Amino acid sequence: MGRKSGKNNRDRKKGGSGRGGNPFQLKNTVLNFFESHFGEEFSERQLSKLLKLRDANEKSALPEILVELVSAGKLSKNSRNEFSTTSDPEFIEGEVDYVNARFAFIIPRSLSKADDDILVKEKDLKNALDGDIVRVMVFPGRAKNGRREGKVMEILTRCRDEFVGRVEISPRFAFVVPDFKKMHRDIFVKKSDLLEAQHNQKVVVKLTDWSENEKNPTGKIVRILGTAGEHEVEIHSIMAEFGLPFEYPEEIEAEAERIPEAIGKDEIAHRRDFRSIATFTVDPADAKDFDDAISYRQLENGNFEVGVHIADVTHYVRPNTLLEREAYHRATSVYLVDRTIPMLPERLSNGLCSLRPNEDKLTFSCVFEMTPDAAVLNYWIGRTIIHSDRRFAYEEAQENIDQQSGDFYQELSELNEMAKKLRAERFKKGAINFETVEVKFKLDEKGKPLGLIIKERKDIHKMIEEFMLLANRTVAEFVFDRNKGKDTFVYRIHDYPDLEKLTTFAGFARKFGHELTITDERTVSKTLNKLMDDIVGKPEQNVLEQLAIRSMAKAKYTTDPKIHFGLAFKHYTHFTSPIRRYPDMMVHRLLQHYLDGGKNPENQPWEEKCTHSSEREKRAADAERASIKYKQVEYMQLAEDKDYEGIVTGVTEWGVYVEITETKCEGMVRLQDITDDYYDFDERNMRLVGSKNKRIITLGDKVSVRVVKTDIDRRTIDLEFVDDAAK
Repeated sequence: MGRKSGKNNRDRKKGGSGRGGNPFQLKNTVLNFFESHFGEEFSERQLSKLLKLRDANEKSALPEILVELVSAGKLSKNSRNEFSTTSDPEFIEGEVDYVNARFAFIIPRSLSKADDDILVKEKDLKNALDGDIVRVMVFPGRAKNGRREGKVMEILTRCRDEFVGRVEISPRFAFVVPDFKKMHRDIFVKKSDLLEAQHNQKVVVKLTDWSENEKNPTGKIVRILGTAGEHEVEIHSIMAEFGLPFEYPEEIEAEAERIPEAIGKDEIAHRRDFRSIATFTVDPADAKDFDDAISYRQLENGNFEVGVHIADVTHYVRPNTLLEREAYHRATSVYLVDRTIPMLPERLSNGLCSLRPNEDKLTFSCVFEMTPDAAVLNYWIGRTIIHSDRRFAYEEAQENIDQQSGDFYQELSELNEMAKKLRAERFKKGAINFETVEVKFKLDEKGKPLGLIIKERKDIHKMIEEFMLLANRTVAEFVFDRNKGKDTFVYRIHDYPDLEKLTTFAGFARKFGHELTITDERTVSKTLNKLMDDIVGKPEQNVLEQLAIRSMAKAKYTTDPKIHFGLAFKHYTHFTSPIRRYPDMMVHRLLQHYLDGGKNPENQPWEEKCTHSSEREKRAADAERASIKYKQVEYMQLAEDKDYEGIVTGVTEWGVYVEITETKCEGMVRLQDITDDYYDFDERNMRLVGSKNKRIITLGDKVSVRVVKTDIDRRTIDLEFVDDAAK
């Protein structure tokens, strides 16, 4: 079986602390020990034992050092001759990241670097759970590993009080074993609170009590999801786990139904009319909510007019309505592996607002006059009415371009050429080309995965994307330029990358045989784009793309008009998807407010909405990933029993993560299951080293694995190396 690095064992064998009797070093060691054990008291004898003092000089120096530190006011001594630190602790607020059952990290609200996270041991968590906001007392000084440590004093906000899990019933009591990996305690349930749940069923349990002296919380079952392993039950489990709504309240559906469908003449009179101009939508084949349409015509001067028309959602969803409150609460549509959980009720998302063909529709538009070389000469922003002539699926539109035939093939082809020029100009200015691999499952009528489809991004996808980017950027720059950024607005920002993280990523890429030169922010995009081009179609493509994205800053919504580094835009926003994103609705409202000559509104309420929207976006992404992981586990459960080629994507002290090249599914070879040798974990170089055979297992290694176990509840795949070794 494997083990952690033996460095500490070797140090102990050498004897003592390695200080060689240096009293100055010993003084610092004593002081650091007390500061990392804030609130604890130790006698001289206990201290000598805990510091592992074996050298006679150190043992004899310890009493004198303790007296000196007490005289200096750095330690205090009680009546029992026990010593403790006099340093004052720091108090901070932060979010709990409960990484494993032994400890958690507290991420300070005011800090961003991972190095500044506070480590809190399980016994000092005060029953705080992952995601909770807590008040922490930070111990003075740092622990041996250089980290700051602390103790939870108060739970300020519970992130959640409901969990999904499998109920286990015994004759006298029951427990719910949570699915959530970061919930490390089973939940006790009284027989009277089972809600008639049966043994091994999936349920939702609500916490009702958790005394500090109790190891496990108590809860009651509030919803029975059904038999574990069934498709609908597992998807509902994911929805409940992430707090996603199952349906709309009746009063909201009723409010949506009361909105009139007819467009009045007065409304049309206040809008620019595009109904006579060639217009079409391009979306996925199974889409029903069409957010955006493009109109296109040649002008008499030889230039082109390109209109980007966006569903005018805020015409229908008014402030202080139930629909508005629900849209804000949800903040985004969520796309699970087999369904969409929409931000707006179907009457709006698929009906009134959707830009369906052969219907008059109200839109908010950004209209450009462009040269054949895609240079924007001028633009107009305002409310419009359109009449889409054609609804294209991406595949249909691409086929018309490829074959140079079919509906609007000439318009599509010319727009495609202009988009290529816009794209080239963007990359020239420093945009980063992240072409991530996207996996989609082919499901049968019961939701079982029949196969995997690797979604390919073709020219038509890039064409639509490019004109949406142009509209988003133009709207952001329009508002910013009005008053040099002083007007309250919703921006989508992406900060400069942390060069330290990128240097670490460069080390990962090197293990796959790719050299990156990271010197400053200006060289990052050029270097990364070259890498992205080099790895297209290679086994490591998905791994390195995901690692690169993780090394970058996270995009977010804010009223602060900073840059969007990844797109190389000085200012950027989200204007083009108001059916599925609440920030786009905010942008529409503020934009119209300024077009109407309105004054600058107070910033703080809008910033709070931005923060909420960013949090909801993360929740949606986590739920989407969980649903994909569930199907990946199920797919590998049903897949052929054979050996698979894979790539090592992660190395930890407990195992080796491997991505199976054929299916893009990731599993783990547990360290305890690698039996050909004892392996030491080399954390600095992210590798395992065999103690006897000196075999190295590291990132980027090509390996052969087989599936030994799949766990739908935990959404994990256990693997083993073929021939019990990485090759």
